Amino acid sequence: MRALLVEELAPEYGGCALKEIEPPVAGPGEVQVKVRAAAVNFPDLLQTRGEYQHKPPLPFIPGLEISGEVSALGEGVEGFQIGDPVVGGARIGGFSEYAVTPAAALRRKPEGLSFSQAAGYATAYLTAYVSLVRRAAVEPGEWVLVHGAAGGVGLAAVDLAKHLGCKVIAASASDEKLAVVQAEYQPDAIVNVTGGFRERVKEITGGRGADVIYDPVGGDVFDESIRCIAFDGRILSVGFASGRQPVLPVNIALIKGFSVMGVRAGEYGRQFPEKGRENTAAIWGMAGQMKPRVDREYPLADWRAAFDSLADRKVIGKTIVRPDL
Repeated sequence: MRALLVEELAPEYGGCALKEIEPPVAGPGEVQVKVRAAAVNFPDLLQTRGEYQHKPPLPFIPGLEISGEVSALGEGVEGFQIGDPVVGGARIGGFSEYAVTPAAALRRKPEGLSFSQAAGYATAYLTAYVSLVRRAAVEPGEWVLVHGAAGGVGLAAVDLAKHLGCKVIAASASDEKLAVVQAEYQPDAIVNVTGGFRERVKEITGGRGADVIYDPVGGDVFDESIRCIAFDGRILSVGFASGRQPVLPVNIALIKGFSVMGVRAGEYGRQFPEKGRENTAAIWGMAGQMKPRVDREYPLADWRAAFDSLADRKVIGKTIVRPDL
């Protein structure tokens, strides 16, 4: 089979190469999947440089989210048949024609989602769910400001917040991206953060500020967000896509009475396994009502262009690699 191998940890994907290798074999309790789609996530890019917390031994195949069809069953696997359309996480990575994953990490693909939509759904929407529901406990009618609203996790937060009955402000540094978000997701307001956004957010919210701020950007965006958070508001720290980890002036938190909440959706499920299972069931139960957006699909041979589209922040939604193209 063809697979993208990381043979050396290096910048600019210098240790990556598309190779012909033997397909992985499903062991006891495992399923081999013919990969139809694999989502590209920032951890995939970081893994090629050894900068992600999970560091698989070399060589390895990146690609954490897949969808496809069951092609072989390991010993003891029940509940799946050859040809079943499935979605889940891959132990042996998804940027390949075949992947192996524990049966427990798979579920049937919802009929309402394409293979590409299904591959890009779980991580983004689980992050949004843990953020908005578990951590912030949002209420219908609250103002939710979503930074990075055109990215995978940001767009999922816009979609979910609207579904939960919140009033949503979608924020980005690109008018072009915001126009797409407005047309396809109908947030209550859009804000271009270039040049500042504090006064505009206060104007939109009648002077109060946002009740919840979803921040996967960090840096200057966080610094200004604490100036437009409502009293008793919640700032969700989801990541630092800007490259700078901000520092909180605690005197401002004291005066304005807001909370800063860190979000690691996967770790939340590991710390609270029962809640983790509930979270997963909740997002897949809503799959037919959500609108995951696939920005573009790339053949496996064009993996570098797929990675670059994410690194260059050109994507509105999710980038997908399709080994079957």
